[in-house]
Amino acid sequence: MKRFALFTLIVISLLIVPYLISPARGAQKFVIKMSTLASAGSPWMQIFDELNADVMQKTDKNVRFKIYPGGILGDEKIILKKMYFGQIQGAVLTASSLTAIFKEMDVLQVPLLFQDYDEVDYVTLKMGPFFKKGLEEKGYVLLGWSEGGFVRLMSLSPIATLEDLKRAKVWIWEVAPMAHAIFKEADVAAIPLSVPDVLVGLQTGMVNVVYAPPAGAIDLQWFTKIKYITDVPLIFLTGGIVVKKDLFDRLPANYKQVLSESFKVHMVKLRQMVRSENREALKVMAKYGIKIVEVSDEQQEAFKRLSEKAVRQPGSRCFSDAVLNRLSGYLEEYRSRDKP
Repeated sequence: MKRFALFTLIVISLLIVPYLISPARGAQKFVIKMSTLASAGSPWMQIFDELNADVMQKTDKNVRFKIYPGGILGDEKIILKKMYFGQIQGAVLTASSLTAIFKEMDVLQVPLLFQDYDEVDYVTLKMGPFFKKGLEEKGYVLLGWSEGGFVRLMSLSPIATLEDLKRAKVWIWEVAPMAHAIFKEADVAAIPLSVPDVLVGLQTGMVNVVYAPPAGAIDLQWFTKIKYITDVPLIFLTGGIVVKKDLFDRLPANYKQVLSESFKVHMVKLRQMVRSENREALKVMAKYGIKIVEVSDEQQEAFKRLSEKAVRQPGSRCFSDAVLNRLSGYLEEYRSRDKP
């Protein structure tokens, strides 16, 4: 009887032990559905494919991203709704859409705020923890910063003055309240379209002025319908990769660390690639016959005064004076370094 009991115990132990020593057998799988306006062949997707492969390899394929590129799930306004209702868990969003989550992000869209990439990097470093905390309090985790580059006006006829802009049919992004305020102040009757609809708008003549970073205009094929690019960097197109916090919180600690480290490495690569692509895009446009329109210092100052006035109008912005002052302080701090 004792021998039978001992034999039974050994058999049961042999059946149970493999499950105890093989935790991967029951490891939970996480598929993070994510949307982006970037097209399938863009630098952003190239880097993200590398990032996805890295995350899968380091988590034994227990965490992976399923990417929906090219705006196939809709514009960012629709994407925000899909995330809210849990249809997808993450997205690459521009500052305009991030503002819908955390209003202080709107400060990054102030026109003519940054003069070069070094200023962008410095402010992002200083303000990053503040923005990340604000997004987390709203239920989202910022995995990394994305960017499109400096935005320029692109058109079918030369745009060198505010009067030129008033006479044109200007596209405006539906989810950009500050742009709406600026165009209203400039007495420009802008035409709202979602990003996926802009190319059709150019093809049909619905709009004849658009704005984007050079690489973005090539990626979206807008450059095939324009003849001029105005040589004034209007704003710096900042973005971020976010996921729902409730999903992120369910990830094991080691998986969270993998995501954090992988995004840190790959977003540096993305930044370098995007900036290089924007430089090359200007060369491609020149070869394509697109002409550069120079703008006088006087006209640039006129636009800056107009935008500053528009930003002060009620309802034109979401950020607070405190945040603007804080960011401006960091810019002054950085610029003072260049002085002897």
